[in-house]
Amino acid sequence: MDPSLSLSPPSPQVCVVVIGYNDAAHVTDAVRSALAQGPAVREVIAVDDCSTDGSGELLAALAQEDPRVKPIRRAANSGGCGTPRNDGIEATTSAYVMFLDSDDVLPPGAVDALLKAAARHDAEVVTGLCVRRELPSGRETPWQPMLYKKARLIARPELRTRLVHDTLCVNKLYRTDFLRKHTLRFPEGRFTYEDFVFTARVLAAGPRIALITDPVYVWNVRRTAAKLSISLDRSGIANWQARLEAHRQSVEILREAQSASGTAGKRLARAARAKFIDHSLRMYARELTARSPEYRQEWWTATRAYLAAFDTADLDAAPAPGRVIARVILASPEPRDLTRLQEVAARPARLSPPYALSPDGTTPIWSPDLPQVTLEHLLVRPIRLLPLAVDAELRPRAHRSRLTLRLHELYGRVADAGPTTVDVELAPRNGEGPVLRRTAAFQSSQSSQSSQSGADTWLTEVVLDLGSLGGGVWDLRLGLHFGDGTTRETTARAVAGPGLLRRTALPSRRGLLLAQPYATQAGNLAVRLAPGMRGVAGVARRRLARWVGGGGR
Repeated sequence: MDPSLSLSPPSPQVCVVVIGYNDAAHVTDAVRSALAQGPAVREVIAVDDCSTDGSGELLAALAQEDPRVKPIRRAANSGGCGTPRNDGIEATTSAYVMFLDSDDVLPPGAVDALLKAAARHDAEVVTGLCVRRELPSGRETPWQPMLYKKARLIARPELRTRLVHDTLCVNKLYRTDFLRKHTLRFPEGRFTYEDFVFTARVLAAGPRIALITDPVYVWNVRRTAAKLSISLDRSGIANWQARLEAHRQSVEILREAQSASGTAGKRLARAARAKFIDHSLRMYARELTARSPEYRQEWWTATRAYLAAFDTADLDAAPAPGRVIARVILASPEPRDLTRLQEVAARPARLSPPYALSPDGTTPIWSPDLPQVTLEHLLVRPIRLLPLAVDAELRPRAHRSRLTLRLHELYGRVADAGPTTVDVELAPRNGEGPVLRRTAAFQSSQSSQSSQSGADTWLTEVVLDLGSLGGGVWDLRLGLHFGDGTTRETTARAVAGPGLLRRTALPSRRGLLLAQPYATQAGNLAVRLAPGMRGVAGVARRRLARWVGGGGR
């Protein structure tokens, strides 16, 4: 073979379908990131869902610059993402198709990496790593990284049921004739979480799926945007109801999947339900304490009704934290223990005292009035996986801020393991800046009660120099070390009380530093630092605005 042939550019085989609605600020970047993939991209079909902000004119201009851009303008807004993507599937003339949202981008080399794997494995679907990029900080987090640690070919989806965890449609390359043969389309119209249903339809069709380790999609997360994306705007109960419906349809689609063994649908459906418990249920449970009483009641009622359709094996297939949350909801007709559920839903999970036992004193239970919610797994799980509870009090002081940590007993497991030391880290949330590290020894604080009562604790105090850090949000991370040689990485619960969780002005290397310890959405301790007089003035302005807006309260 002529070596020069291996250097020839790939033939144009891929269509990138870009969809957008009133996103003139970002759609040009999205389209250009698709064009920048090179000659493998045959066409970029840009579907404008009847925008009114000039997006259509921008796409027309891009088409003048590059003939590969083919704009489609819908005459009426569809109300969702499914219909414009379906328009792109119908319009493409390429062998392969992939999808791109107008506020995201494709990283360099994404299409070539996907196309190469498709050719090598004769795969109908190729999927790669999606990276969530928080803006404006730029901090990146891989989406479902466990799936993409190793490149592999999956002959049938039921052989790798973890595929149901990646419900995104945008980090995948699809063979066009495969989609058309099985009439695989997105739900039409105003359907939230349409990619859940589409992905289930794809898996149920039984494609050969190639997994690659390359990053192939950048999901831009703009939490401070004036209008949040569908996936980020979870403030209303309609969002949760839409998620339940999308998941219900997905499970039904997967259940009907066929295979030679006849078990494909059952395995995929069970995996999808376990994923719902571990991901969706935990994510929304973490937010309940911030919602209105009306929202909580509606959420609890809808969730309880949905979980009632799950069988025991579905619950048992889910990791322990989500499984416990599901069982508490099923056991109680009314919302309860929301703060404790919030902590169990956190990552890593935390189970705060009190710790109850069954009437015969042998089995850990959620509470005396819910003895049916048993926690026997706590007696056998490795210490490195236990939902250990650590309370934290941070008192900012000039040059010597004091952090007090209190580790709680958990049914005798902590005492058996023997806590020795704790590694303390204050790390910048945006990933930029120094990490403040300290190590301290635990001292036991024995009560007069039995160790299984949960009254025993281990204490330590750490001195931190907050003045050495810059502005921003700093998260507290802990590494608990035990006498048996194991380590448990965890967070700490922010303790409220007199003199705690309040703003304090500190001297720093840069002048004045305003420090405020606070509880995150999951109840974890973090600290917000505002350097200089400008930071202090900004806090003062926000305080005044709240005072005026709240009638002085």
